[in-house]
Amino acid sequence: MYRNEMGRQWAGPSVYLSTMYQLIRNILFLLPAETAHTFSMTLLRMACSLSLTRYWIKKFYSPTPKRIEMWGLPFQNRVGLAAGFDKNARYLRELETLGFGHVEIGTVTPLPQAGNPKPRLFRLPKDRALINRMGFNNDGAEVIAERLRVWRQKNPDTQLIVGGNIGKNKQTPNELAESDYRICFEKLYPYVDYFTVNVSSPNTPGLRSLQEPEALKRIFQTLLEANQQQPQQKPIWLKVAPDLEIEAMDQVIDLVLSMGLNGLVLSNTTLSRAGLKTDPDQVEKIGAGGLSGMPLKDRSVAWVQRAHERTNGKVPIIASGGIFKKEDAENLIRAGASLIQVWTGFIYEGPGIIKNLSS
Repeated sequence: MYRNEMGRQWAGPSVYLSTMYQLIRNILFLLPAETAHTFSMTLLRMACSLSLTRYWIKKFYSPTPKRIEMWGLPFQNRVGLAAGFDKNARYLRELETLGFGHVEIGTVTPLPQAGNPKPRLFRLPKDRALINRMGFNNDGAEVIAERLRVWRQKNPDTQLIVGGNIGKNKQTPNELAESDYRICFEKLYPYVDYFTVNVSSPNTPGLRSLQEPEALKRIFQTLLEANQQQPQQKPIWLKVAPDLEIEAMDQVIDLVLSMGLNGLVLSNTTLSRAGLKTDPDQVEKIGAGGLSGMPLKDRSVAWVQRAHERTNGKVPIIASGGIFKKEDAENLIRAGASLIQVWTGFIYEGPGIIKNLSS
């Protein structure tokens, strides 16, 4: 509790800010999910355009730095924003102001693509979950690389770690997928701090078949070769689906070890609808898409623990899925995660989640 100048107790700014966000969220939830996302980020950008407002936002929301160094990268805290939220690297200043230690942009593809028809993002409030079938909608590697270049130029002292989540265009056949990943790697290389290879989105037809060992080998041989040709090699991670069978997951983990990749992101969205509280008819009406949020909580811990044990802790893990409270983050870190990423939890809990998870 805090005391004001009259000696009276009050709950402190975090409680009032949390309550305020709940009210704002109730209003935003009246809008279609994708519209609410664009609207809220536009408002945040407007607020952060003023140095005084930006100062107060940072003061209230940004956590005290607890620096963690991995591969020579100084993460200011463990909490990052998962790919899919800032697909086109439009809100990096705003997200850094809120206190994220890292932001993963994308998924970025070589050519721009519109993604799947709208509506394609849906809320399941009873389950504290989302379903999305976005389909890698993004501005393309060249445009996003230029946007990052300008951002780096304007913010030379930024401490935000930026990851590049890369994928293939929908029309590119799987047998040529490695060329798409290489194009994205080379375009983004000067401007991102690490890469995450996305072969696990359920919303690009056939993409998840790239998680098979031979397909993964082709992609990573291409990327490792491209990385070795650069003046400084950058970390490369693999993001996998939570729907893999245990044997298939073990094969992926073994491949990561054998090829010397830098880490795993566990995990992407799930196709499962098991155990949801939302009315089944409503879920069926929403249709296809990847489920994220609280329903992935237990599965996230289990996959992180298995990967950590199978690699003997030699492969760093970014945990993503079902993170809403400090306890969720602590469970994943105990299971073996080095960093965590939020997305759905950020939507439901608001910007206060970063400080809560970092405390």
